[in-house]
Amino acid sequence: MLTRVSSKRLLLFRVSRLNRSYHDDATFGYRVPSKYQLPDYTQEELDNRNANAPLLRYVESVRRHGHRAAQIDPLDLMDRDPVGALDPYRYGLTDSRSYPLQGILHLPRTQKPTTPPSTPAAPRTESGEGSDATLPLDKIREHLMGVYVDKIGYEYMHSPDKNERLWFSHHVETEASSFVRPLENAKKKRIWELLARSEELDRFLGKKFPNLKRYGCEGAESMLPALDTLFELSAKSGVSSIVLSLPHRGRLSLLCDPELLAYPPEALFSKIKGAPEFDPATAPGATGDVISHLSAIRQLEYDGHEVKVEVLQNPSHLEAVNPVALGVTRAKQMSLLKSSPKECKLGDKVLCVQLHGDAAFAGQGVVAESLGLSGLPHYGSGGTVHIIVNIGYTTPASLSRSSIYSSDIAKMIGCPILHVNGDYPEAVVRAVDVALRYRQMFRKDVIIDLICYRRWGHNELDEPAYTQPLMYEKIRGRKSVPEMYEKRLAEQGVLAENGATESRGQYTSQLEGRLNSVETYKHKSQMLQGKWSPYVWPAGGKAEHHPETGVPKDELIEVATASVTLPESFNVHPRLKRHISSRLKALEAKVDFATAEAMAFGSLMQDGCDIRISGQDVGRGTFSQRHAMFVDQKTESCLIPLNQAFSPEAGKLELANSSLSEMAVLGFEVGMSWASPKLLPIWEAQFGDFMNGAQSMIDTFIVGAQAKWLKQSGLVMMLPHGYDGAGPEHSSCKIERFLQLSNDTACDDAHGNVNLTVVNPSTPAQLFHLLRRQMKRNYRRPLIIASPKGLLRSPLASSSLDDMTLDTRFQPVLENPSNSPAAKRVIFCSGKHYYTLSEQISKLDKVDQIALARIEELSPFPYKEVGAVLSKYSSSSCPEVIWAQEEPENQGAWTYVRPRLDHLLEANGWKGKLRYARRKSCPTTAVGVGSWHKKEMEQIMKDALE
Repeated sequence: MLTRVSSKRLLLFRVSRLNRSYHDDATFGYRVPSKYQLPDYTQEELDNRNANAPLLRYVESVRRHGHRAAQIDPLDLMDRDPVGALDPYRYGLTDSRSYPLQGILHLPRTQKPTTPPSTPAAPRTESGEGSDATLPLDKIREHLMGVYVDKIGYEYMHSPDKNERLWFSHHVETEASSFVRPLENAKKKRIWELLARSEELDRFLGKKFPNLKRYGCEGAESMLPALDTLFELSAKSGVSSIVLSLPHRGRLSLLCDPELLAYPPEALFSKIKGAPEFDPATAPGATGDVISHLSAIRQLEYDGHEVKVEVLQNPSHLEAVNPVALGVTRAKQMSLLKSSPKECKLGDKVLCVQLHGDAAFAGQGVVAESLGLSGLPHYGSGGTVHIIVNIGYTTPASLSRSSIYSSDIAKMIGCPILHVNGDYPEAVVRAVDVALRYRQMFRKDVIIDLICYRRWGHNELDEPAYTQPLMYEKIRGRKSVPEMYEKRLAEQGVLAENGATESRGQYTSQLEGRLNSVETYKHKSQMLQGKWSPYVWPAGGKAEHHPETGVPKDELIEVATASVTLPESFNVHPRLKRHISSRLKALEAKVDFATAEAMAFGSLMQDGCDIRISGQDVGRGTFSQRHAMFVDQKTESCLIPLNQAFSPEAGKLELANSSLSEMAVLGFEVGMSWASPKLLPIWEAQFGDFMNGAQSMIDTFIVGAQAKWLKQSGLVMMLPHGYDGAGPEHSSCKIERFLQLSNDTACDDAHGNVNLTVVNPSTPAQLFHLLRRQMKRNYRRPLIIASPKGLLRSPLASSSLDDMTLDTRFQPVLENPSNSPAAKRVIFCSGKHYYTLSEQISKLDKVDQIALARIEELSPFPYKEVGAVLSKYSSSSCPEVIWAQEEPENQGAWTYVRPRLDHLLEANGWKGKLRYARRKSCPTTAVGVGSWHKKEMEQIMKDALE
């Protein structure tokens, strides 16, 4: 047991840890939610808690375990053991006495709540909280069962924050609500209309398109009033924008509902019949996507309060859209914060809402990665409202997850969870109200576990009874959710039976009319609007592929100097003093990669562009080369010199050191790039092959987003690449994968039609121009950089400032300056390998015999520039053309460049043979034995040069 002295020391230690200023709000982009602290128990309340400890134990047990007995499963198929913790008699309580509730249990308020959901419901006071109330056990039990063992099961006692636990108990036990209880008839009718329209749409699609996989909402229709309520309460609490991501299930019902996203039904029918969902004339090269990935944007209004709802496109890769939605949300908020009052906090104006499938939420690793981002200062978005549309699967839950609930993964961040029975839409509305109030209060994530079912199988063409016969016997024998709610409202006199039937028929008639007008419907392309209006489609005639990227020399010197200028009072690390002096001295001669990068960043910032580098240790750089951020060695305060150097109108540099995640962090930056065309977002891997953990994000959101969804992205992926004996996992960025994913074709200037730019720059000036070109183009495209490792400080790979001044640009191909017209052999290579070959050529005294050229930009392939190199030599006098690379034959750029070089050789009448100098095919990226690596390098040189 800790002594009194040691406890005090422990407390002081904890305080000192909390007061560290490392990476604090001195760094641009640092945002954390404001803290709300509920008043602690009064002495009278504490005394009563002690005096009535058995009652306290009972109340706490119900709060903690009530969800296990709650009526949350519409099919009643969950394993529900008797919950002994809910029995008051096991705590020694009796029916023969009454118990004072002060400090133990809250009672409902007698007056109507007047506090809007964006502010605290009320501080804890004695009024209405049982301070003067004494109740018999049966009344206490009745109240607790009504709150915790009804149609909503609350899980919040696992939260490590006492304030959150106190807020939840106060809120749900006093029955605080944004709505009149019971709901007004108008609200009930709106709920029913949403349910009924969803059901009628699914029935209509099933009748008109019987072979369509529509992933309907049947069985889960309550998600629509849940979202409608969320939109309404958000608008009324000051939120101006909602970013919504969701999978297939119920997507069409949400999109096409005339009161929600109002996606034209004829547009849907046209797409189903085989037409593209956009105007092909405005987007050459676009491919489109399936109906279950469609999106929409709409401005909604609730009692004079407006909110814009944006539904993101999603791929079929489960849950991959989650971090993208977080990035879009964050970017929108950062933009708004620039023009908002100082009191405006993260999450005030923009809300992220994510819908999930239960099996995917429990099973996909990106869910945990995304939840892990939620509270980080450079990734938080002010709290996400998650709705798990819990419909079960053809595989039983006991075989698809190891937890009781699919939502249990969210407990890793102390996230409160509200399980609610989807058969009761009014309970769903109540759960949404509580969830949003919590989010607005604490700016943290919250989960609504909407437990429902799917009336059909995986899709409408599936037979679920193959594996779940008893479940589907029960489902097919019950009325639908809209029908059950309709019956309840009819019994209450809210709906007339004839009126309900007539309303359904009118909506079906409207759908029929829309279907009949499909042939004359013309799709519009939803792109290049709002912030994107100054930009163009990359494959169009107005695209500028080669803009001016050079900068006046004096400005380069100014930026480079500013990047290492610190206040005299700043306590810089002694070893970094040499870094500073080296950078300043290099300006008189040649600069390294880190300096060129800093000059690119600073010059773009002066033009009003923001820069964001995301990844692990990005402030200092994986190889301690960047040092864009300095930490005071005495105070641990942080300083980014470039952010202090320019006018207030200049852009900012955000150095977002991330969690140890690849897929979610990369997806987050994709979202940032979608929402901010004037932002240069860079995701930097510690080593290039770390992108393996994000491959599905690359495939679904980076490679094809422009073609599928007309979404442009200026994302830059920096992937350290180069063989230096580091072994299988730290040598290659798998450049062959990106080249395989490029749609580059054989033409002179394919920039407009190519989906990826893939480069392997070998000089600092090349990197400088690439980064500036990324922002100076009047369109956006992902840039994949096989970035240097060993070259970062190499004097051979340095650049003069003259290579970055006005009238200079990125060069897709660089020739060796010492190439001789009389060369007997032409060697093409890429990246770092050039320096190894050049050094060996000099050692062998073959400078006059071998011409060396490096292809810096692999995609789009520089046909014109490579052809110009070849034109300097004839096949009769120079019979050999060689491609040389560090990577094994089955990796690297060889399989990509070979057909392109063959095409050029043939086009130039070349009769020589294209040869390959390489490592042999290998199952791993590189060998892990030093002596073998050395022998391989010797053989590569021999193959290429001898």
